[in-house]
Amino acid sequence: MNEELICQVVEKAVREAGKAVMTLETAKKLIDMVEKKAEEMGIAVIIAVADKAARPVAIHCMDDAYIASFDIALNKAYTSAGLKMSTAELSRLSGPGQPLYGIQHTNEGKIVIFGGGEVLEANGRIAGALGVSGGTLEQDTYLAAYGREVFARIE
Repeated sequence: MNEELICQVVEKAVREAGKAVMTLETAKKLIDMVEKKAEEMGIAVIIAVADKAARPVAIHCMDDAYIASFDIALNKAYTSAGLKMSTAELSRLSGPGQPLYGIQHTNEGKIVIFGGGEVLEANGRIAGALGVSGGTLEQDTYLAAYGREVFARIE
């Protein structure tokens, strides 16, 4: 390989690796997009973004959102990042007789077993997770899935 080609390969790898890191700027862009969709739906929600280690990066409370939704959104993001799956999927796996039954009683009660949490991936790697709370179960699940989809378009 010549030197120019090596530089191009290294620069591309650095750009792609950087996209798999959840920055505050990226989290704010994602929150803005999810908030706009929530406004279109006529609901006030709380939106939390965590990094791949399940640490909060940003949390946004829309006016008139339920106060209790703060911890729920944060814990949905924590759950999805920590378990590398959506909370909707975890719901199916944690019912009576299922392999993860009772998991919501672990991790100091921070595991959420209903929809509204999604893993965020970039370039095939987990960058973080999103948690949405304040609407119905269906609305939260929809908004989190929407956030997962639009995350790929954020630069």
